[in-house]
Amino acid sequence: MTATPPRLEVQNLVRRFGGRAVVDDVSLRVRAGQVTCLLGPSGCGKSTTLRMIAGVEMQDEGRIYVDGQLVCDTVFRVPPERRHIGLMFQDFALFPHLSVGENVAFGLSGPRSDKAARVNDLLARVGLGRFIDLYPHQLSGGEQQRVALARALAPRPRIMLMDEPFSGLDNRLRDGIRDETLEVLKAEDTAVVLVTHEPEEAMRMADEIALMRGGRIVQRGAPYNVYNAPGDRETVAFFSDINVITGRVRGALVDTPFGRFLAPGMPDGAMVEIVIRPQHLKIDFDRDGRGPLPTPQDGVPARGQVVRARFMGAESLVELRMDHDGSILKATVPNVFLPKPGRALWLMIRRDRCFVFPAKV
Repeated sequence: MTATPPRLEVQNLVRRFGGRAVVDDVSLRVRAGQVTCLLGPSGCGKSTTLRMIAGVEMQDEGRIYVDGQLVCDTVFRVPPERRHIGLMFQDFALFPHLSVGENVAFGLSGPRSDKAARVNDLLARVGLGRFIDLYPHQLSGGEQQRVALARALAPRPRIMLMDEPFSGLDNRLRDGIRDETLEVLKAEDTAVVLVTHEPEEAMRMADEIALMRGGRIVQRGAPYNVYNAPGDRETVAFFSDINVITGRVRGALVDTPFGRFLAPGMPDGAMVEIVIRPQHLKIDFDRDGRGPLPTPQDGVPARGQVVRARFMGAESLVELRMDHDGSILKATVPNVFLPKPGRALWLMIRRDRCFVFPAKV
């Protein structure tokens, strides 16, 4: 039995500018109904990859397939309008002189009754059926975004490419609009490639994250796996603040303020970095500065002096200077916790949430 090909397959895309590869050997496979997020900092090649898939920019190497059919290599090229690919950008690009209904119908062909039915169906799905005769300037930003989504979906594209589509929205609207957009895209069984530099957006929307850095995909997988099994320190730091504890491997162990850590696969004498997120450092309120400083061993708490504490809304961020080596570590505490500078506190560490990497030379 022949396996169904992915809705979109990208093989070894390369794009160079001035001799420098801004996209370097990028490959993707996206199934129908799947959302894959190209995540990374500005300038890492995300949008250039999207433009090559759309057909508005040519690759220097590589191939692009839609439903198993070649649409582009370095010689053959299907025009963008024949690729069955929809586009959504930060700029909604609605036609100001056309009504909402006319904007959605713009790319449709066929009998007028069929077009009207499709427009009415899509506007109902995005909750804008009653706005069909209004014009873009009469809508809020969130409403314009939903019209843009309906217009992009109207021709029933097999693939939807979305480049930072929610970045222009107010923070209060963004989560709701994201969820509504995702629901409509899933209902249409559309393969989606979403470009964003916001980890929260990728975690919220994606079935798969492809993390890009320097033009390459450095890690790919389900959001849970990319977050909890990062491949390097930079990946951990992209998703959250981090603490870094440096130590030298001796007998497969590293001495730290919190006792000894295993460093599997690291050669004896190597310098390593133990990386942990602030939410996985826990303040030991039972000890709370009382008692003698313990001798470092497995599972011990470590003492530090508060440098500063700030309330961040849902949590408080506490910075401590550790007695062991003078390093600064950050811990987050739910709700309000604002100890005064100089107060002694004991920290516990979530060993199962620590990552050990070779130290940067």
